[in-house]
This record gives sequence, C-alpha cells and structure tokens, in this order.
Amino acid sequence: MTTESGVVLVFAKAPRPGRVKTRMVPPLTPSQAAELYAKLLADVLSTTAEFARELGLRPVVAVDPAEACHEVAQSAPSEFCAVAQRGADLSQRMTWAVREAAATGAGRVLLRGSDSPVLGGDVLRDALEALEASDLAICPDRDGGYSLVGLRRPVPGLFEHPMSTSSVLEQTLEGAARLGLSARVLAPSFDLDRIEDLRWLAQARADGSGHLCGNTLAYLDENDLWRYAPP
Repeated sequence: MTTESGVVLVFAKAPRPGRVKTRMVPPLTPSQAAELYAKLLADVLSTTAEFARELGLRPVVAVDPAEACHEVAQSAPSEFCAVAQRGADLSQRMTWAVREAAATGAGRVLLRGSDSPVLGGDVLRDALEALEASDLAICPDRDGGYSLVGLRRPVPGLFEHPMSTSSVLEQTLEGAARLGLSARVLAPSFDLDRIEDLRWLAQARADGSGHLCGNTLAYLDENDLWRYAPP
C-alpha cells in the first residue's frame, strides 16, 4: 500500500516500577518488571513502525500518564506521534483514541497493546483486510481478552464494560452484536501479563516468531528470568 490506509495506535505506559507488569511481582521485583516492560515496549514500537511503513499506516503511541509523553516519544521510532491518553479508565481512553483518529480522516483504526511481543504484520494486514467488509476486527489473546481491535469508525458504547477481565473479548463481541456491528475474529496471539505467560514466549521463540521481540528475549536471557517460566 502506497497511501495511508489508516492509523495504528499503540497503548503504552511509562515503564516505571510499581506501575507496569504488577501481576508479575513477585517473583519479579518491581524494577525487573519495569525493565521487562521497557524492553517489550521497545520491541512493539519498533515492529509496529516497520509494519506501518509496509501497510501505509500512520503510527501513534498513546501514553499513560500524560506527563510521560516526551519520555516515551524520545525512545520511540521517529515515525511515531506521541499523544497522552485521555479518559478516566481504559474503556474511555480506547473510545477517545478511536474518535480522535477518525477525526483526522483515518478510515480504519487499529488499537494494539504494548505487551503482545509477537503480534506481527500479518495480523495487522489481516485486520485491515477484515475491515474492508466488517465493522470490527479483533485478535483474541489466551486469557479471554484481545491484543488488537480494529474499527472503521467510532462506535459509542462498544467498550462500556469492565476491561482486563477474562470475559472482555466475549463482552466486546456481544456489545458489537447489540450495536448492529459485523465482526471478524482473527487468529489468536498472547499477552505477557503474568509470569506463567513466559511459556507462550518460549514457544514463540521455538517456532521462529521470537524474532519480533529480540530486546525482550535478550533481557530474559541476561537476567536468567526463564527460571520462572512453567515447564
């Protein structure tokens, strides 16, 4: 694609101890959890920038807290525009992000998290293609949530349910149906939320998709953190 086909927006947090990857503490220390998240974020921003170029997407990173925008922007690839997340909770911030991206003229908006280390360009491409015929495209993760959601337009009320639960994917799809939206569910991926999730990353390294997250793998290797992964 040679012209802009939409926006890909990465939701990110400042990698500060006690604010990120808290469900990995313990066994990780708060500092280790923050350092691991910083590596995850670096990988996600790097690969997203690469795929955005290939797919004609405009990359944006939405940062929490707002005062960390400059900090995250400095470490992000130059293609990224950094903006502050707005809203009292994740539901409101996602709704805001879609609305703001659509207001710039984007016909398709992809929202992705910053802790899905092997979410590749094939998933972004599939989401864009799905949005040619569907109102909603969504990539499930292994814990009942999702790693990416794509929309053709803002849909008030779509995210008005508890987030970060084991039923958020189901509730989002149910909400889409109530609102009359057509939905396409993409191939699943995984997030690194709990220490047990390292098993999925080890599996990804074994099957070759670990090349998308070299910084993350190197940090886990150098600090011998694989010892916490379940067999």
